[in-house]
Amino acid sequence: MAFTNGVFDLLHSGHVDLLVAARETADALVVGINSDASVRRLKGPARPVRGEADRAYVLAALETVDLVVVFAEDTPLELVRLLEPDVIVKGGDYTEDSIVGASEVRSRGGRVVVVPLTPGQSTTAIIEKLSESKQR
Repeated sequence: MAFTNGVFDLLHSGHVDLLVAARETADALVVGINSDASVRRLKGPARPVRGEADRAYVLAALETVDLVVVFAEDTPLELVRLLEPDVIVKGGDYTEDSIVGASEVRSRGGRVVVVPLTPGQSTTAIIEKLSESKQR
């Protein structure tokens, strides 16, 4: 089983590329999403744009995703320890050494996969573009 996590606030092609690549590493993909409270702690009071139930619903509808779990902590470490995935996958804005749970997965013989970012795709950029167009 593979595991990845994130906010997945405004789903874009970079997210889809990550999820497809993650699913290709194992026979099942579990996606952990930050709760609304943890997103606010990590990204500030203006985020998330969409609530955890909506974010989970959209992700769960994707063919590549087998299970979505909302976690309340700021990192998915406890969830990784509970699920014991064979593979942990994150986007290219991380390094293997900076991925929370990587050492736990490796200690059980699992692997860590870093997927290159899709150029020009980020939720922050989408929010900024929407804000600019609203101001016009």
